[in-house]
Amino acid sequence: MTPKACKQSEALRIPEELKRLFLELDSVVVAFSGGVDSALVLRLAVAVLGPRRVVAAVADSASLPERDRSLVQAYADRLGVPLHMLATRELEDPRYAANPVDRCFFCKDELYSRFSALAAELGFAAVVDGTNADDVKAHRPGMAAAKKAGVRSPLLDAGLDKTAVRALARALDVPMWNKPASACLASRIPYNTRVSAEVLRQIDRAEQILLDNGFATVRVRHHGEIARIEVTPEMVPRLLHPDMRQRISTALKEVGYRYVTVDLDGYRSGSLNPPAQQEVRK
Repeated sequence: MTPKACKQSEALRIPEELKRLFLELDSVVVAFSGGVDSALVLRLAVAVLGPRRVVAAVADSASLPERDRSLVQAYADRLGVPLHMLATRELEDPRYAANPVDRCFFCKDELYSRFSALAAELGFAAVVDGTNADDVKAHRPGMAAAKKAGVRSPLLDAGLDKTAVRALARALDVPMWNKPASACLASRIPYNTRVSAEVLRQIDRAEQILLDNGFATVRVRHHGEIARIEVTPEMVPRLLHPDMRQRISTALKEVGYRYVTVDLDGYRSGSLNPPAQQEVRK
């Protein structure tokens, strides 16, 4: 297929409403996390506006898993757009570090402030994020920060839920189309337990151990000296196999945990949220 034919085929796969939304914006800074939602937004922005009117911005802090750093750079390079790794200082904000139920607001407020300043510096029209239609049903304090900063959410505005996001991402050859959902590392810490860079790095190392052992969807919930591991329910038996159990227990103790436990209910998105705000696994 010729480059022109590829471009035409790509255009046919992008819903008209999304094309309209991006064309109205003209130039964008994409709040990029490395997940499928923001990866799709970046892909759409480049397809509709061209790489010269798009930049990707990533919040560079201890909340970002180390494994995602090379991923975001590789994807930006693939699309031919500049990547700005902007240091954010949410950990210096005592309101964030105290880890209240609305912790995410203070993080996103810092993040969008940095991204909006970048957009102004570049003369770009808007900051856009990967919020989708399913997010409004969950506990998402960061959405208030996005509204405060005037951030646009094309996927939400076009009515795309997570299933539609993954389908479109797959059709447009976004490599993260089937990447498991993953919130920032601070989401592993129970509310009202202080967040620190040291604890976030400990969680990151612990989760990387599980990923290296073949568990694709993992959470290490941090309860002080206790690591509570969540994997998908079908993977719990594998994790509990004597050899694997011993390997993981030893490795997690080496990164600083005294006790290593497995949550027999398996992975649940938002399992540390207040009960009324927890998402139901479907």
